[in-house]
Amino acid sequence: MNIISLEMLRLGMSSLRLHKLRTMLTALGIIFGVAAVICMLSISETASADEMRMIQLLGTQNIVVNSVKPEAEIQVSQGNQQMLAYGITYKDLEIIEKTVPHLDRVVPVKQVAYAVRYRDRQVETDVFGTTPEFFATVNTSAARGRVLSTTDEMESRSVCVIGADVGDLLFGIEDPLGQNLLVTTPSKTAPYTIVGVLDRVKTAGTPRKGVEERNINMDIFIPFTVASKQFGDITVRGSSVSREFKRVDLTTLYLAVDSTENVIAVSEVARRTFQLLHEKVDYEIVVPYRTLQLAEKKKQNSQYQLGSIAGISLLVGGIGIMNIMLATVTERTREIGVRRALGAKRLHITIQFLVETAVISMAGGLLGIILGYAGAYAIAHIYAWGNPIVKFWSIGLSFGLSVMIGIFFGMYPAMKAAQLDPIEALRNQ
Repeated sequence: MNIISLEMLRLGMSSLRLHKLRTMLTALGIIFGVAAVICMLSISETASADEMRMIQLLGTQNIVVNSVKPEAEIQVSQGNQQMLAYGITYKDLEIIEKTVPHLDRVVPVKQVAYAVRYRDRQVETDVFGTTPEFFATVNTSAARGRVLSTTDEMESRSVCVIGADVGDLLFGIEDPLGQNLLVTTPSKTAPYTIVGVLDRVKTAGTPRKGVEERNINMDIFIPFTVASKQFGDITVRGSSVSREFKRVDLTTLYLAVDSTENVIAVSEVARRTFQLLHEKVDYEIVVPYRTLQLAEKKKQNSQYQLGSIAGISLLVGGIGIMNIMLATVTERTREIGVRRALGAKRLHITIQFLVETAVISMAGGLLGIILGYAGAYAIAHIYAWGNPIVKFWSIGLSFGLSVMIGIFFGMYPAMKAAQLDPIEALRNQ
């Protein structure tokens, strides 16, 4: 039986080698079908991983409350100026800390400035006042130096921690630790000593509302007590000709929940609390855990949809194999008659043609894997996703489907060849 199997394989391979161009054209459908499956599943996986990584950066046990400018602007008088006042207040912070259950901590973030200067270099950036718990809450740490400490907060030290991009732009190869930055606003300039540089955080290629509000690599953080004392609650943005005055006590609140099981319930309590405290919707509540669940569901749906679309191309490839093999049977009718006359059984003819379709399918599958990975790599870099994610199961699935589809669609031509009458086949010219 082994000898017969090897002979069938030899005959099948010999026939394919004699018709290289036809073999290649027959395999094209499988090649593109496998490539489409791998490429589309990889795109879905890579894009979803990028989004979910940004969600997880916010912390799946966190609830993020942001101040947002309401549609109907709230204006209050400030001397001769009209000033916008909206968003999260110190009163909100106090009430949330006292009334919302299952909170490990509440971390306030206050934006105080939009630019910093070092010697003759200036960078447009965001400067935030926050507490030492902020860095653990958003899962980031210092690559060099340290983050803000409790002592910095208690003693109101004029120190800061800078993002990785800020360090590159202002200092280049120079060591930023211990250097003094000038935090500038239209009304005030204050020096801060750099005590740490944060780890670089990979940001998404396309910002997503509620998922990635800013690039932390371009942020600067100072102690919360210092931010309140030195800069107050009024921020000014613009030039001497046109300035925008606004009062936003707190830019963001991070509510760190004690466990993921309580996140949804706590978010509803926080939502009701803010509804009672605010007449207008000048805040937004982002729940990364819920967003992560929705993202995972969306990822599954997209994989099913994209995989199904790509699977259709595999079926088309299988139909192409069947058409070519039917034409091959007609072309090789006399050869089949000779083999039957020399004692070959119908099973032998069937196996020979199935071997040919299996070889075409496997070769097409292997080439399709290479092409699919190359396509996924190119698309991932076009959209700045980094290296593509190609799961092993997607390779196995696409290759297995290509072989099964090839054999399935090759079965009919193989059986038709085996059913030919030897005498009629020998008469064929």
